[in-house]
Amino acid sequence: MLREQPGGRNNFIYLVKTASVAAATTMALTACASGGVREAIVRSVGSAGSEHSDGRIAARPKRAPKGKPQIGLHPLGLAEKRDALLYVPPSYDEEDPPPLMVTLHGANSCAERALKPVIPHAEAEGLMLLAPPSRGRTWDVILGSFGPDVAFIERALETVFDRYAVDRKRVAIEGFSDGASYSLSLGITNGDLFTHVIAFSPGFVAPGDPQGKPPIFVSHGTEDSILPIDATSRRLVPRLKDQGYDVNYIEFDGPHKPAGPVVVEALEGFLDRPVGPPDPSVRVGEERC
Repeated sequence: MLREQPGGRNNFIYLVKTASVAAATTMALTACASGGVREAIVRSVGSAGSEHSDGRIAARPKRAPKGKPQIGLHPLGLAEKRDALLYVPPSYDEEDPPPLMVTLHGANSCAERALKPVIPHAEAEGLMLLAPPSRGRTWDVILGSFGPDVAFIERALETVFDRYAVDRKRVAIEGFSDGASYSLSLGITNGDLFTHVIAFSPGFVAPGDPQGKPPIFVSHGTEDSILPIDATSRRLVPRLKDQGYDVNYIEFDGPHKPAGPVVVEALEGFLDRPVGPPDPSVRVGEERC
């Protein structure tokens, strides 16, 4: 449900998200009089003030990574359960660093499912993929405030940056459903790290203090019954544009999940070049959801 509260110097949009988690989260994207995003107010069951509650990620690509690279799909070894997965393409070359995409799953899901739409393109396009799963059933800000998931994503990125060279001009954060809402929220909060933000069927955006102005890709199915388009992307995208973000917005005839051509268009925007057809032989393997 979306509610508007007009009047005063600020214009608030409140989005109450109830579709995919039991606890409702209220979001306000606040536009100051000058037209910029001043702050995002999250009112919910959690409490702000915990570690990483500002949503900031300190990890940055390094010029001299250490160790021998491990090619292919493998866990990072950061957690006994719900570990982060990393895919490194066979074409990896420290002298010609690949782009990196952080990919985030939807509610009650896992890293393997987050990788499914994009990994068939990863080998041919020389794309490195990082899939850090949420610590709970969905992402922390949806349950209350930024915290453990930001910390885990930061740790996963630090591990990747320690071991691998990455093209710092091509670092994207991408997500689907709850993961799309989280990619928008974290991407805007960390626009000095993430050069591109991709959101497939988002429900809301709840950023901390916005940094930079990364280009944003948003897609949504017109027949989405999980997060109906009229109450989500059709309200969010105009507001993001009003705040000065360059948004490529696509509506497709279909349900909640993005169609293959939509994924290709998102990848082409990120890589700034044509993307070939998916390779069905590149697979994730067994899901551990």
